[in-house]
Amino acid sequence: MNGKDPFRIEKDGHIAWLILNRPEKRNTMGFPFYEGLIHHFDAFDRDPDVRVVVIRAEGKSFTAGTDLEDLGSLYKQMTASEREDLRLKILGAQEGINSIERCRKPVIAAVHGHCLGGGVDLLCACDIRIAAADAVFGIREVRVAFIADIGTLQRLPHIIGDGWFRELALTGRDFDAEEALKMRFITRICGDRDELLAEAKKIAQQIASCSPLAIQGTKDVILYSRDNGVYPGLEYVAQKNSALIPSEDMLEALAAFMEKRLPVFKGR
Repeated sequence: MNGKDPFRIEKDGHIAWLILNRPEKRNTMGFPFYEGLIHHFDAFDRDPDVRVVVIRAEGKSFTAGTDLEDLGSLYKQMTASEREDLRLKILGAQEGINSIERCRKPVIAAVHGHCLGGGVDLLCACDIRIAAADAVFGIREVRVAFIADIGTLQRLPHIIGDGWFRELALTGRDFDAEEALKMRFITRICGDRDELLAEAKKIAQQIASCSPLAIQGTKDVILYSRDNGVYPGLEYVAQKNSALIPSEDMLEALAAFMEKRLPVFKGR
């Protein structure tokens, strides 16, 4: 990874916290940001001790979106080779967001303050989104004369439905936490940041207490079914479970039930 890492990592048991850590820049998202996502989510995916990831941010904003300093070179006529370089940079940024969705471990986003532009792209790749009452969201790209290009237009319709999605994408207007909850973009609102982080940890602990194999398989089947349809998804999960059952975790779940205790899963 090149340059200063815009993130800080903290680990708490089986929970990894990915913390957006450029508060002085309102956690704006430049090309090093997307490189960092690829680097960290690859590490989370390979780490057997990590069962769930929570994304949170330092400072007043979750993220103000794209780092406009990174776009300075775009405000001029470009040669064909420069346009090709831009295409490759966009694809690289897409891979950063894709790395969140492709990570086998579930990802929770805990949002406070502004989450604009590319921040919405990032949230769309997460599995669970919760927010503080002061959260403000916006697909603002049309307001600054370009097209959202790192995932919102592809993922958000599956989350909130086509009607809400088109209104937000085509107007570029902001929407608050209450409206985000109403359209089911987020699943819950917390009173303040302390409550938000406590709630994120609570959900993460619930996930981490389950069988890692079952959790990762469930995320895999969810994504496969979304992209391939109901009947291919049913066939896929049948094959998935026939390869998984019986696992050591499944036998532990049965033993714990019989012994009236909580199971201790090891991901085997």
